[in-house]
Amino acid sequence: MRAPVYLDHLATTPIDPRVLDAMLPYLRERFGHPGSRSHAYGWEAEQAVEAARARVADLVGADPKEVVFTSGGTEADTLAVQGVVAAAGARGRHVVTTVVEQRSVRDTVRALVARGRAEATEVACDAAGRVAAEAVEAAIRPDTVLVCCQAANAEVGTCQPVAEVGARCLARGVPLHVDARHALGHVALDLRRDGAATLSLAAHLLGGPKGAGALVARRKDPRVRVEPLLLGGGQERGLRAGTPDVAALVGFGVAAELVRRERDAEAARVAALRDRLEGAVLARVSGVARHGDVGRRLPGTTSLAFEGVEAEALLMGMPDVAAATGAGCASASLEPSYVLRAMGVPDADANRTVRFSLGRTTTEEDVDLVVARVAATVERLRAMATPR
Repeated sequence: MRAPVYLDHLATTPIDPRVLDAMLPYLRERFGHPGSRSHAYGWEAEQAVEAARARVADLVGADPKEVVFTSGGTEADTLAVQGVVAAAGARGRHVVTTVVEQRSVRDTVRALVARGRAEATEVACDAAGRVAAEAVEAAIRPDTVLVCCQAANAEVGTCQPVAEVGARCLARGVPLHVDARHALGHVALDLRRDGAATLSLAAHLLGGPKGAGALVARRKDPRVRVEPLLLGGGQERGLRAGTPDVAALVGFGVAAELVRRERDAEAARVAALRDRLEGAVLARVSGVARHGDVGRRLPGTTSLAFEGVEAEALLMGMPDVAAATGAGCASASLEPSYVLRAMGVPDADANRTVRFSLGRTTTEEDVDLVVARVAATVERLRAMATPR
């Protein structure tokens, strides 16, 4: 039996074999602690971490000194939001965010508000899940200390006008945090060109290992101040204490380098496969609605609602297909997607929505199998639901 076709690349990506090969020595003979400055094992580990830092920096047009390694994207988002708000002090505590942000940003902002440490304005999106840059700017107040705007949505793939938002934030002197995790594997982002003060990254969404991420924070033009969440050890220039996972960071660096070199060609290939899947499903299955901004979305993502068919039932009926009902971080929730609700999608349609996200391992054979499975399973489920 073949493994299920994997079309859930926005939840996590399979580790690239080239990444794994680079990591293995650091799980065996190269086991040193990068903080051990008195012997060769430590020097070797430190050099490996710094080489990874340089590769991650190159991916987003940053200086290596601006890269703070974390345990993943959630920690990076939390460090950005809590750290910037805490560092602002008496200058203000107002945060502007959007209704479609990843939960690591959304829930962190809401927790700060609930604890009386911040005030927040959530900017609405349109029916395609896109936020207007002018609406973000209009929400900025004299006491605003941070704006949060994701690069791309993890459920419907809609890309946000980050560069336009960034330009407006720079003009107003307010730092912009961009959750870039789901976009960077497919779309080029640049810290300075796009006007961001901070960017969050996650290795496992780039063909790298889980448990490694980064917050990229500007050191100049302008410098952004961030208070640390974890103390004790002084690692990462005092912004994130803790012994680094050297093997994971080595893998992160290699994954970043591969994305930088191969992203454009891979994005075009995956977009063609996405269009092949989407076009065939729409042609073979009636009553299918598409969510998201069709013209400005991630190349491997399609979000489809099937009339009369619950998403969970559809996925359970296709055990040889691995897809999702929404973002990986929210997959355990029984509530309809807050992103789809914000887009004006009725709860019934939200519960009928499946996200297919393609990636580096996806082939034409995979796509054709999934189309056949979707068509057959939808037909069977609809027939079962039709009164006789």
